[in-house]
Amino acid sequence: MKANQISAPWGLMSGSTARPQGDRQGMRPKDAPQTPSHEGLFAHLDLAFKRWLGWHKTFAHGVYPVEHKELTAGKPIRRLPFADELIIPLQQHKGAPAVPIVKVGQEVMRGEPIARANEVMSVPLHAPATGVIRAIGLAPTADGPKAPAIFLKVYQAASQDALLGKRCDPEQLSPEEIIQAVQEAGLVGLGGAAFPSYVKLRPQAGRSIHTLLVNGCECEPYLTCDHRIMLEQAESLIRGIRIALKAAGARRAIIGVEDNKLDAIAHLRAHLRQTDPDGPISVAAVQAKYPQGAEKMLIKALLDQEVPIGGIPADLGVAVFNVGTLAQMGELLPKGQGLIERVITVSGPAVKHPGNFLVPIGTPVRFLLERIGITGDLGEVILGGPMMGMAVASLDVPITKGVSGVVALHPEDPALAARPVYPCIHCGECVRACPVSLNPSLLGELAMARQYQAMAEQYLEQCFECGCCAFVCPANIPLTQYFRIAKSINRDAERRRAGKGSH
Repeated sequence: MKANQISAPWGLMSGSTARPQGDRQGMRPKDAPQTPSHEGLFAHLDLAFKRWLGWHKTFAHGVYPVEHKELTAGKPIRRLPFADELIIPLQQHKGAPAVPIVKVGQEVMRGEPIARANEVMSVPLHAPATGVIRAIGLAPTADGPKAPAIFLKVYQAASQDALLGKRCDPEQLSPEEIIQAVQEAGLVGLGGAAFPSYVKLRPQAGRSIHTLLVNGCECEPYLTCDHRIMLEQAESLIRGIRIALKAAGARRAIIGVEDNKLDAIAHLRAHLRQTDPDGPISVAAVQAKYPQGAEKMLIKALLDQEVPIGGIPADLGVAVFNVGTLAQMGELLPKGQGLIERVITVSGPAVKHPGNFLVPIGTPVRFLLERIGITGDLGEVILGGPMMGMAVASLDVPITKGVSGVVALHPEDPALAARPVYPCIHCGECVRACPVSLNPSLLGELAMARQYQAMAEQYLEQCFECGCCAFVCPANIPLTQYFRIAKSINRDAERRRAGKGSH
């Protein structure tokens, strides 16, 4: 893929009257930290000193990839123009895909529902722009196979203001009404998991939530969108946390932030001191280490508790939400609106003007790179971070609710270099890196022997594919890919057994 295939002038806001989050002339966004006071400066130095001493909490094992966050950490969130056509997959979350409620040729307004939730584990979709439904058909996905989607042709001359929605005061709503509103807003985990948010707020019978952990770690290299949200949207974030506390009936919330974002920690603490110093929300620094942002790792670091094997955080009375998710909850629920856009980081050595951008859901990756620009030849393009993200086969893949970033690499990038794979030398590096204390070396040998059931007996399902084992393996064994394939084969086998058992 060559640069000249997608090169285009860099530009912001052209062809649209949509309003930016930050200032177009590079001024400081409204919610961003101002010049620190003496007290703020002391708090910042105290945080930096504790980081230097390694006093901040963390979990066992993990790895330290090069962060590359300096490319975008100082870039305020900006809005890009609307693409001519948005591609809105019906499956953007865990659970059942949404069902279209619009027809081809129908005109829709920005924010209007266009697909309803299907079954219990599902959320609706809303029009990310004012326009007309051009088609309902198959579209490319990051997973590979095409999947059903709604194609929306954007009216570029429209104001693109989201006027739909019924304003309300979440303080006056009951917990059940809030949970219903969260589902109707189409909110899912924006950190990448895309798990329906309302499900976490309503634990199964016999479970209750006493603590909310708010994930501001953002441990993947290159990504800084959560960092910028904490700096620029602190008011919406705190409002969203309060809404979630009420809905879940939780007593406290802890915002966990890696200590490579000391400005965000200081800013959130200052915001809370001014607005609710004795409230149930606190901010805690954790060590910058991958995968600190995984919910099990965050629970271990902040609460010193471990989610039981086969269990979920609710088993411990805990629910974990990404900062972006709760910022959107705090922004959308009072307006009665649905999720139609999100903040993403676009970065990497092949990106000409890396930064953080507010983009409509459904924006094709090709459009993003055309607007932002690339340098040289384009190698691999990854949705999400390079550790757990997925390389796309087509630039026509759209940004969905769970996509937090786009990372573009040159073909000659060392990360893409073909490396010979050698036999395992049992050095133990992967065992020392695995954050859930598996034996990746043993699992890899079982995978090579195609003993997938034996891998299941070695707790394969506990692996959440963070990539730490493959990252440190000196033999270059693609362990994570092995485990992903094995889990897929085991799930297919389980489905076949369940199918036979039902007859």
